[in-house]
Amino acid sequence: MSSNNGKSYDVVVIGGINTDYLVRGTRLPRAGETVDGKEFLEAPGGKGANQAVAAARLGARVAFAGCVGNDARGTALLRGLKAEGIHTAGATRASKAPTGVALIMVEAGGEKQILVAPGANHALSVTDLEKAKRLLGSTRVLLIQFEVPMKATLWAARLARAAGACVVLDPAPPAQASRDLLSLVDVVRPNASEAEALTGLKVKDVRSARRAAEKLLAQGIKLVATQAGDEGDLLVWNGGEKLLPRIKVKSVDATGAGDAFAAGLAVALAEGQSYEAAGALANAAAALATTKFGAQPAMPFRREVERLMKRGAQV
Repeated sequence: MSSNNGKSYDVVVIGGINTDYLVRGTRLPRAGETVDGKEFLEAPGGKGANQAVAAARLGARVAFAGCVGNDARGTALLRGLKAEGIHTAGATRASKAPTGVALIMVEAGGEKQILVAPGANHALSVTDLEKAKRLLGSTRVLLIQFEVPMKATLWAARLARAAGACVVLDPAPPAQASRDLLSLVDVVRPNASEAEALTGLKVKDVRSARRAAEKLLAQGIKLVATQAGDEGDLLVWNGGEKLLPRIKVKSVDATGAGDAFAAGLAVALAEGQSYEAAGALANAAAALATTKFGAQPAMPFRREVERLMKRGAQV
C-alpha cells in the first residue's frame, strides 16, 4: 500500500447492503415455471457491502456507509462487515423499512437472475450521511453505485471530490446519471446495459465499447472500464486503451464479479497504480469471484488474486 498522505481510509464505499437468498439449479425457470434447485445459500450481499468486503480483502483500509433496517438481519450484516475489518460508523438504521433482500437464481453455467426488494437501502438520506462526513473527507477513493437514492450519492460525491478523493462509479442497477454527478466522477465501470443507460449506445463488442467510452470521456471522466461483449473488458482513457480478456477459470456463479472488479479498480487506484495495472488487478479479482457460490462470500483475498495474476492459468 502506498503512503497514506494524511488519509485515514483508502476506500470509502457508499451503497446497498442486503441479505441474499440464492438457489442454484441446472437451469433458470421460464415465466410461470417451477424448477427444482440443487443448492441453497443465505449470505450477506448488496453491491456496496460486497465492494467493501472485496476492497478490505484486497488489503485496503475500508469504511462503509449505507442503511439497514432495525431488524436482526441488519444487525447480522453490520456485524459481518466489522468482522472483515470494515469501519461501519457511517452506517445507519431505518425505523420504518426492513433490511434489503435479494432473491438470486443461478444456473449451472453461472448465469443469474435477481429480484431485489431494496427496503432500507432506499431510505438512506443526506441527513443520514452527515455522520459519514468525516469519512468522506478522509479517503483516497470514494466508491459509489445506484442502489441508494441519487441525492445521497451526489452529496457524497461532492464532498469527497472537494476533499481530493478519486470518485469511482459502478452505475448499477442501470440508470441515467445526471450531468452533475458525472462531472464529479473520475472512473466509471459499467457493464453493457449500464453503458447503454449512460450513453444511449448499445455495447456488444470492443468497437461499440470504445464509442461509449469516448462519449463518457467527453464528459470529463478520466477512465472508463466497460464490458466489451465476449471479448472481455475495455479500459479507455485519454491517450490510451487496454483490452482485458476474460481469464479462464472454473466459473460457478457470476454474482458479485462486477463488484469485485469495481473494488479492484478502487483499491489499485488508492495505491497509486497505473490504469493498466489497476485493470489487471480488477480483472483477476472478478474472475476469482465467479469460482465460488454467492457474492460476498466469494470475494477473493489479495494473495489469491496475485497468485492468479502470476500464474495466468486456470484455477
